Amino acid sequence: MDQSSDTITYEQLTDLVDFIRNVHGFDFGDYSAASLKRRVTRIMQLQRLSLFDLRILLTNDPDYFENFLVEVTVNVTEMFRDPLFFKSVATNVIPYLRSYQRIKVWNAGCSTGEELYSYAILFSEENLYERCFFYGTDINVDVLEYARNGIYDLQKMKQYSENFHKTGTIHTLSDYYTAKYDAAKINHSLKKNVLFSVHNLASDGVFNEFQVISCRNVLIYFNTDLQKRVIELFYNSLANFGFLCLGSKETLRSTEIGRFKIIDKKNNIYQKIG
Repeated sequence: MDQSSDTITYEQLTDLVDFIRNVHGFDFGDYSAASLKRRVTRIMQLQRLSLFDLRILLTNDPDYFENFLVEVTVNVTEMFRDPLFFKSVATNVIPYLRSYQRIKVWNAGCSTGEELYSYAILFSEENLYERCFFYGTDINVDVLEYARNGIYDLQKMKQYSENFHKTGTIHTLSDYYTAKYDAAKINHSLKKNVLFSVHNLASDGVFNEFQVISCRNVLIYFNTDLQKRVIELFYNSLANFGFLCLGSKETLRSTEIGRFKIIDKKNNIYQKIG
């Protein structure tokens, strides 16, 4: 095997993390080492780079770092992924919020936006959209621009429509987008109360108070210390009796559960109780 496809060792990974922190001010130090190692190795193999080549590109090419960030951070998402989770939100969360005059929803780690638009549709289905504002945040500028455009592959909409149907809705997903050629564009009426912006869960703080915070399939890529800090950030960002929605892959630890009421154990939906 040539040098360009060698795997990176944990010691080399630590050095690379320090290097990136010094050059770009971005800290991967609290990301799961095993996950980060897999992703950096994959980049090196696909692009046929030695570790030396990678460091040269990260030093001299600012655009490359943005691309590197896209590849290292996880950007796999879809509309209404895990439909039973969204059905639970519709059943257990939204009815509680009906009496609220203003509802703020934060989708942390929103990637290309499909999940945030899913929330916007879910609240639209319950005739609550006009009272809501939806915030989607991610560390990656490129995926956020994609999310703002709200244009997705029409072929993917078939799967998304099946997901949507499984939530128990009476409408079809096509009510919320316009198809043109091979693309589907999210309707403007769904985007008007939506804001996408950069926020780094590893380093940034509270920026608003929310009735709903959703963060799915993100914490699994962080180490234990960072997971704890992010849960604390979410707790401090939630209004009293606000809801934290983590999905089936992630859960609160026993040391954190005391400040929340369990709403749905399977889908890890919690309510802040003080």
